[in-house]
Amino acid sequence: MSEDLVTRSIDGNVTTVTLNRPDARNALSKRLAEELTDAFEAVDEGDARCVVLDGAGTAFCAGGDIEAMLDGVEGEQPSAERVDSVLAAIHDAIQAVHGCDRPVVAKIDGPAFGAGAGLALACDVQFASPDAKIGFGFRRVGLAIDSGVSYFLPRIVGPNKAKELVFTGELLDADAARELGLFTRLFEADSFEQGVENMVTTIAEGPTVALGQAKRLLDRGTEASLEQALENEAAAQGLAFTTRDHEEGARAFAQRREPSFEGR
Repeated sequence: MSEDLVTRSIDGNVTTVTLNRPDARNALSKRLAEELTDAFEAVDEGDARCVVLDGAGTAFCAGGDIEAMLDGVEGEQPSAERVDSVLAAIHDAIQAVHGCDRPVVAKIDGPAFGAGAGLALACDVQFASPDAKIGFGFRRVGLAIDSGVSYFLPRIVGPNKAKELVFTGELLDADAARELGLFTRLFEADSFEQGVENMVTTIAEGPTVALGQAKRLLDRGTEASLEQALENEAAAQGLAFTTRDHEEGARAFAQRREPSFEGR
């Protein structure tokens, strides 16, 4: 049996999903994208309270599979069929990552390029090392943008800066990406692993249902009117009020101690 292109490991209440194609810098082939979707569907069915997405080897994800692109250019398969099969699989994976009802952390310790950059931005937060880089260089292979870049990028950096980054294909280093908000936190090299672990632990030990509701409220808030946002918040709080974590949080606050959330 061939090696899994996406692996999933569980440590307590944290699930780590790893792109496992280091020889190709974790490029998004159709099979890898399908396995990534399967991995996140398994997360939704499990007890994880936080998900970490990372890449094996020296890259987070180098984008689309160039060998597959060449096969499509030089082969006999019509372009429309190629887009329907490969890109649809990648876009399913992007939606699975972004739609996960647990907080998703992108752990970036190398380049996130093209579709790989879109995948990183599909996560809720992006924690980076000094070796991390991000770029939207679809132009280098004569393509427009995909993998959610048109959705995520302008929401983070604004429409004009998004156009500049796409038009030039500039590869941003970790400091520049942090300044633009593409990386939410940048760690020093010697504290990267421990720093990410500490942040993930903090998230995973939080009130999982409430954080999931907050995630959806923030995702929808950029497009909602104030009236709709308030209605959405009331509905989310109605659900959160019924959880054991809310009961524990309220008691802990009254007793002036740290809460011990169970994720339900």
